[in-house]
Amino acid sequence: MAHPLTPETLVYGFEPAGDPQISPDGERIVYARTQTAREASQSSTHLWVSDRDGSNARRLTWTGSRNHTARWSPSGEAIAFVSNRTEPNSLLSLPMDGGEAREITAHPTAISEIAWSPDGRSIAFIASWDPANPEGTKPAAGAAPPVRVTSRIDYKQDNRGYLGDNRTQLFVADAQSGAVRRLTSAVHDHINPAWSPDSGSIACRVATNNGMTGHLALVTVADGRERPLTPTDGAITAFAWSPAGDRIVFAGDPTHSWQPDIYVVTPSTGHIRQVTTDLPCLPDGGFPTIAAPSAPIWLDDHRTFWHAFRAGASGLWTVDVRDGAAAQVEGESELRSGFSADAAHRFAVQSVASLAATGEVAVIDLSAMRRELVTATSAPVLQVSPPARWERFDISRGGYTVESWLLLPPDFDPAKRYPVILDIHGGPNGHYGYAFNANQQCLATNGFAVVYSNPRGSSSYGRDFTQQVAGDWGGEDYLDLMAVLDRALERPYLDGDRQGIYGYSYGGFMTARTIGQDHRFKAAVCGAPCFDLESMFGTSDISHTFGVRQWGGAPHEAREWYATHSPSQFAHNTRTPTLIVQGEADERCPVGQGEQMFVTLKRAGCEVEFARYPGGSHLFQRTGPAEHREDVLARTLAWFKGHLGDPA
Repeated sequence: MAHPLTPETLVYGFEPAGDPQISPDGERIVYARTQTAREASQSSTHLWVSDRDGSNARRLTWTGSRNHTARWSPSGEAIAFVSNRTEPNSLLSLPMDGGEAREITAHPTAISEIAWSPDGRSIAFIASWDPANPEGTKPAAGAAPPVRVTSRIDYKQDNRGYLGDNRTQLFVADAQSGAVRRLTSAVHDHINPAWSPDSGSIACRVATNNGMTGHLALVTVADGRERPLTPTDGAITAFAWSPAGDRIVFAGDPTHSWQPDIYVVTPSTGHIRQVTTDLPCLPDGGFPTIAAPSAPIWLDDHRTFWHAFRAGASGLWTVDVRDGAAAQVEGESELRSGFSADAAHRFAVQSVASLAATGEVAVIDLSAMRRELVTATSAPVLQVSPPARWERFDISRGGYTVESWLLLPPDFDPAKRYPVILDIHGGPNGHYGYAFNANQQCLATNGFAVVYSNPRGSSSYGRDFTQQVAGDWGGEDYLDLMAVLDRALERPYLDGDRQGIYGYSYGGFMTARTIGQDHRFKAAVCGAPCFDLESMFGTSDISHTFGVRQWGGAPHEAREWYATHSPSQFAHNTRTPTLIVQGEADERCPVGQGEQMFVTLKRAGCEVEFARYPGGSHLFQRTGPAEHREDVLARTLAWFKGHLGDPA
């Protein structure tokens, strides 16, 4: 009998590889490996290097607990990286032919991104800077916390907390002397630095309204002069300079549809040309405060390569900037991140997660379009505790196809009857797919059937599909989900009398709304719900931008919509035993949303528990203390076990 993947194993057992970077000559790969020890609470990260085929792997860093963001110098003779060996962190250089790491500069605030200049003389980096405290001075011991006064609407952000005017800025360090200059000071986040080929300018993304809007800017290295290259009211994700430095290709979304198209801007003139009009894939835009976008690469003067998502899976796409012709040229049933190519564009590397493995490094031969895994970091765990079995199925409703998945225990027996859990993704413009999901794997390998899907409104299916949820939260997407679950329940080994429902963020919204109207579910776990949209409007870090666009306006402008769509209007009817889980420092779906749901269900006489995670952001299941990450997995599993039971 297979050993299930326990919460303890899922949190402490893996040592995933991530952020792989291939050397300019294409012969070696540097990547980070992360390990979480129970006694340490927080994870430690160290750098490794291997040959391109994964052989001769060896650890590079031994000092400090967080060594990350390794980037090759243009010559390939060294890497620069960030480490906390000097608190809070330092920028270091390590010669790759042997020798010790050399500190380039220590910085008083966290460094999040670095980029070498093409001439190898300078390193750009991103770090926070507070104009009210430019030196990053810590408060005196025992001093009262300073009063926080703001006049800006984007004064806080999830996973960062209160910001005031503190924003990330663009800095440049001399690679030899370590002399540092701050180039930007405008009180918006400057992220994703990309040097021009002549090393004279840096293009960067200026993120406003907590990343909900943004534009490309060009910063002159000599004097720090900054000018916008694109309109400031749209959204920008991935971008890259052309080989000649005369153009920048970028993924832009001027209408905030959550489905960008490809554009080209000419920095010298400011002229912008739209290349595609209905891009069928979703370029990898990263995730705010967690991961940077996967920058595209130019193969020549007109062909560009993009890492993008389609139907819940990763692939490489070409886009010809002359005519907008777009085509997928490589892909697997997996989810990837990052995109680093060698100087000659022969090979690229990415980190990979699939339904069979997680935290691996893949090398893609860009000529043969062949992908090969070169690490096996998850094998020691998954050989003992195999992942869930899976199958794909579809439903059709209202002219749309909804792709769906079913996870089953690895020792699945069709003669048994399995309790089934519907798992609903967030967003609402997120998407599920072929990635290794810890919560899903924990449930499925411990005896549950897990059903998940991409109802209308999900991304990676084109603009029309993605936009179907705008103004219709809990409408057609709810009907899609129920139809998916009903189709899954046609299987005789799924027990329709023992149904559970799980969702986080928008999935929490859908869970709360569903159990307030439908009593078919015997147990629910509701994570970080959007429960009362009117109160969420003024307390969430993005509801005044993203929420307004999704909900048709502010509360006074769309009063009836708020009243008829908020789960709070139906929650008093709930009979489903419900566990609510929430980070107490969640600025995206603030903890007050969970509090309102808890009180409403409690007054209605419903069985309900509320698990609160101190200091936890909306992303605490990814970035929080290991104890909290283990607890939420274990608590979720125990809740469903207690109310749905084991396979029979």
